[in-house]
Amino acid sequence: MPWWSWILIWVALVALSLLFYVLLGIRLFRQFMATVKDLGAAGEKLGHLGPMDVPDDADPATPPPGAAVFASPTLMRHDYEASKSSRREMRRLRRVQRKKDRGQPQALGDLDFT
Repeated sequence: MPWWSWILIWVALVALSLLFYVLLGIRLFRQFMATVKDLGAAGEKLGHLGPMDVPDDADPATPPPGAAVFASPTLMRHDYEASKSSRREMRRLRRVQRKKDRGQPQALGDLDFT
């Protein structure tokens, strides 16, 4: 092989690699622009939504969403413990009723002797 064939081979390899990188860059740019377009459409769609309004039939004693951020930790702990015990009591009542409906014996811990 003559010496200039090596130069042609290397020029062809470099040209093909540059062409590959240019095509890869164009594809990446198009995908990026499509993503930006989708994000813009999503931003416009979300921009038309107003703030959440509290319905008129909502309980006035219930704090608005996000009020827990500024509430005292003691009050939040009390609310958490109260809702936890309320859920536990509701589960106990459902369990007692379910066992009563099926005719199964009740557990002593489930019966309310107070």
